[in-house]
Amino acid sequence: MSRVQLALRVSDLEGSVAFYSNLFGVEPAKRRPGYANFAVENPPLKLVLIEGEADQPTVMDHLGVEVFSTDDVNAATRRLTESGLITLEENDTECCYALQDKVWVRGPGNEPWEVYTVKADADTLAKVSAEECRCGGPVDPAVESVADEAGSRCCSTQSVRG
Repeated sequence: MSRVQLALRVSDLEGSVAFYSNLFGVEPAKRRPGYANFAVENPPLKLVLIEGEADQPTVMDHLGVEVFSTDDVNAATRRLTESGLITLEENDTECCYALQDKVWVRGPGNEPWEVYTVKADADTLAKVSAEECRCGGPVDPAVESVADEAGSRCCSTQSVRG
């Protein structure tokens, strides 16, 4: 069974972990510095908490669908592309303390969605969030050497829209 992912950027990681542990009745499946995720069985949900700036309200970082395999990601990529959506693929990328294959699309409100599979654990958070990406799309690893005026990694020059 696949499950929907909700990634939130929170200012109080410890307080958020305590709250969501109580809300869903489960402890985090993974804890790392500045990061926690919950694998909730009922309802099927992957809840990701990413530490944000202090004293800021919780905001959505991105949405996703976790699937079982790279074949499932590839099937989603074909389906999304055939339906007319612009996709951005990332294979063997380290993100959220995991090695993943994924595809990104943007919803009509510019909300970032990923369909992804976790292939292995990784040692670092490693990924610039869509929120931190100044050009408004998922970070494109193919243009990692190009930076904007602030020196952050550049996003795909191909806009991703729903």
